[in-house]
Amino acid sequence: MLAINNQLTAEQRLSKAVVAIMGNDKYIALSGVLMIGEKTICDDVPTACTNGRDEWYGRAFVATLTDAELRFVVIHEVFHKMYRHLVTWAHLWAICPRTANISMDYDINGKIIEEYGQDGWVKMPELGCHDPKYKGWGTAKIFWDIYDPDAANDKPQGGNGGEPQDCPGDGTSTPQGNSPHGDGHPEGFDSHDWNGAKDMTADEQREIQREVDEAIRQGALVAGKMGSGGARSLDELLQPKVDWREVLREFIQTTCAGKDFSTWKRPNRRYMGTGIYMPSGVSEKVQCIAEHNDMSGSIGKREQQIMISELVGICEAVKPDELHVSYWDTEVCGYEKYTHEELDTVASKTEPVGGGGTDVRCVPAYLREHNIKPQASVVFTDGYLYGGWGTWDHPVLWVIVDNKSAKPDHGVTVHVQSEDL
Repeated sequence: MLAINNQLTAEQRLSKAVVAIMGNDKYIALSGVLMIGEKTICDDVPTACTNGRDEWYGRAFVATLTDAELRFVVIHEVFHKMYRHLVTWAHLWAICPRTANISMDYDINGKIIEEYGQDGWVKMPELGCHDPKYKGWGTAKIFWDIYDPDAANDKPQGGNGGEPQDCPGDGTSTPQGNSPHGDGHPEGFDSHDWNGAKDMTADEQREIQREVDEAIRQGALVAGKMGSGGARSLDELLQPKVDWREVLREFIQTTCAGKDFSTWKRPNRRYMGTGIYMPSGVSEKVQCIAEHNDMSGSIGKREQQIMISELVGICEAVKPDELHVSYWDTEVCGYEKYTHEELDTVASKTEPVGGGGTDVRCVPAYLREHNIKPQASVVFTDGYLYGGWGTWDHPVLWVIVDNKSAKPDHGVTVHVQSEDL
């Protein structure tokens, strides 16, 4: 490609692009997030790259971009930070790095174009992933639409899991432009430093999240007062409407796939469009899923029945050998086991027992004492616990009702309001 705008260095052009975005009322909502992390021009980065905090831009790549395209790329990296993509979708990267990368890019570019348009001041580079078909889909749904487990290039490789190496010090590069995989999907114009994000400490991740959240709040406030663009998408980030059912399905699906990637198939079309991303065929290795119900009194029978029914529906697709249901307060008061053939009787046969205090540590202790080893546990609780969250030796999803302040120190967490159940 021909170099563009040779009068300025790549560093000067990048700084100019950032200042221009911050000075444009239409994009004022992005100003705070634009200031987070370092932005560096590198000679060994083929295109652009982020780890969720810092950004790297290839010198040769910047030289091929018009000013409008460079501004789009900078905004693209900002959106990756705002949506915390490298944390949120790490489990998709573990399945297939390339598909995770381009799925995020389809999602991000669609959001930018929908929110701001392409008015000539910003313009998506030719290499960008964009398809109107994916409007409103979200990264996960796009991933399962694209993913092909039978394609050799879609299988995770050894070492770092097949991550394309586009970031400083990696020494190799990712093909850009039209897909070398023959699937019609472009490779996109940037890369994602998943390993860099994974290597951050928990404290570093929390600090980044705090900075981003504060920047989003300030941006939404300023944009709202000025009536400028971006306020809507920032409001959605600050107060996302989380479908706990979707989180539950995603958790069970991903966990029960195990480490054998060859067991994954294309998602079951029966569920597409409903927010459910279930594979059409899952390994026979799924032996036991467990659901543990808080009986302290603040969660009613209605909520428990909804939770159990939802989990049973998932199990009918995943087909575990057994579903275990427990009821606990300060001890496990009831423990039930159902085979796959008995799933349709769970709702009518289960007998909630217990009531009183709330000490979830009794649940993993009970599992160890009785040598019960679920592949995944779902804990349904209000989160007002005595003595901590317990020690678990398998993946856990916490569904916490009416208590947004509860923050488990491990596992996956989704907060819900009882009226949304």
